[in-house]
Amino acid sequence: MTESKPFADLGIQDVVAARKALTFFKVMAFIVGVGLLVLVVEMVLSYGFGMKGDDNPLHWWPQPHGFIYMVYLVATALLGFKVGWTLPKMVGVMLAGCVPFLSFWVERKVAREVEAQLASAAAGSVTS
Repeated sequence: MTESKPFADLGIQDVVAARKALTFFKVMAFIVGVGLLVLVVEMVLSYGFGMKGDDNPLHWWPQPHGFIYMVYLVATALLGFKVGWTLPKMVGVMLAGCVPFLSFWVERKVAREVEAQLASAAAGSVTS
């Protein structure tokens, strides 16, 4: 008898939907990574150089960045559900979007893993 795991790796059920989710994730990870670097510049100007309010040319950036990050969370969740990630893995990838430069590294790592999964799922569906 097999034991049911609450967040078991279910694998890819729909290859086409998973490919679309991967593309959306890759685009959002890049945008969030660049946006996070812009946010760091905004914070350095604000806290490091005391440029508050209109003195800071990027004073408007934190709010749009927060919205973009929420879209990244959705992209990560969609990809995670499509490829059968565990909840801890999804949360880990989501948190990577909070660390400058880490989002770029995690995006590449995730893309390689998912592309390998997609290749194996596509190969498995051809032989079935």
